[in-house]
Amino acid sequence: MSPIKPAILGFAGSTRKDSWNKKLVQLALQGAEAAGATVTFLDLRDLPMPLYDGDLEEASGLPENARRFKDLLKSHQGLLIASPEYNSSFSAVLKNAIDWASRSEEGEAPLACFNDKVCALMSTSPGALGGLRGLVPLRMLLGNIGVVVLPDQMAIPKAMEAFTPEGALKDPRQQAGIQALGANVAKLLLRLNP
Repeated sequence: MSPIKPAILGFAGSTRKDSWNKKLVQLALQGAEAAGATVTFLDLRDLPMPLYDGDLEEASGLPENARRFKDLLKSHQGLLIASPEYNSSFSAVLKNAIDWASRSEEGEAPLACFNDKVCALMSTSPGALGGLRGLVPLRMLLGNIGVVVLPDQMAIPKAMEAFTPEGALKDPRQQAGIQALGANVAKLLLRLNP
């Protein structure tokens, strides 16, 4: 009997149309697919959400796009997240999406869409550290809400010079490393669910 294909969701903490981090996470998804996973790319720009507001939640429940995001998280066992670095942390749009998805609805266990997910992190930025500083608080947040974050991660510096016009990384070692992050999530999920 062949193993069940794991489903992996990839997204970036950016809504910018030409986001380097969107390009990066799509490369990781290629690696996950090559390793046997079913993959989905999500552009958070397509799911705009209001800033989290407890009064809004109490009056109206989860906004429709927050529910759609939460449903996508629930239907995937693995996550690939590429995060830009804003002022040494991760982006507000990513934090806001996570905050909305973390809200429990009636009959649902707390953090149901995050518990036991397997995740790999990556980043790219124009700076010399490639967004590395923003991955530290993101890793901490995800660990605190039940996500298993793999130790390997990558930060690609000088993003404006790093990509080809087609969206690949010019450095073949960087390209292989990012694709390996996706493959590692897929391989671990295949081992966990034979």
